[in-house]
Amino acid sequence: MSTDASARDARRNWQEWHEQRVASVSEPYGPLSLTGTHWLADHPEGRIPAVPGIWTDQGEQVLLTAGEEDGVTLDGKPFTGTVALAADHAPIPASRVAHGDRRLVVIRREGLWAVRDFDPDAPARRAFRGIEATPYDPRWAVRGRFRPYGEQRSVRVENADGRARGLGLGGEIVFALDGAEHTLRAAVEADGSLWAVFADATSGDGSYRFRFLRPGAPADDLTVDVDLNRALLPPCAFADHFICPFPPPGNTLPVAVAAGERNLAGA
Repeated sequence: MSTDASARDARRNWQEWHEQRVASVSEPYGPLSLTGTHWLADHPEGRIPAVPGIWTDQGEQVLLTAGEEDGVTLDGKPFTGTVALAADHAPIPASRVAHGDRRLVVIRREGLWAVRDFDPDAPARRAFRGIEATPYDPRWAVRGRFRPYGEQRSVRVENADGRARGLGLGGEIVFALDGAEHTLRAAVEADGSLWAVFADATSGDGSYRFRFLRPGAPADDLTVDVDLNRALLPPCAFADHFICPFPPPGNTLPVAVAAGERNLAGA
């Protein structure tokens, strides 16, 4: 395939990726629909304002007690009584507890339980006008190498809600831009793909304050595609109630990465 044809394919693939991203974040239960993350430790009496039912932390599970007046459904059926809940791992629409069109999702982070409220009628979803993204530029697509750590590491980083939490790291992505070498510390997902949280010289000035990069799994020789054209806005760019981690030490690039998703349109 000619160089020109390859470039056209890359631009077309990026455009399709961008359109799919806009569609996915604006789905009824996409990140724009999150209206609250309610930590049970902040509500020891079990009553969460604007969330029906009584939610109590039982250590390894959460107890939900609901009356008929709460209008709660469990597994798609009207529910009254008390039920023990584990953390939801299914897609949001398949979460066990609902209230009308709202989905009440149970999560656990570092031993603390919370209930997330996803509402398709959320103001942020109704106000959404798209994602500001820079068109594809081959300069930002390079081949890098993954350097795995000998063992899993964890570093405490501030999260978007102001609390510090552990961020698991499995290695480093090493790549070059314009002849200069750069490194990003990355997590290794269950499927082997990589995930890095990074900032750059545009962060907070032309781009959101930090972004995500999700390369695929490294090849057998540990090479990996580093395509900053596909830099992602983190979920907390779409709703304030996500707890996205900030970049760990060393993950602020000294270059201006004028690529990928930059901000919400109109932000």
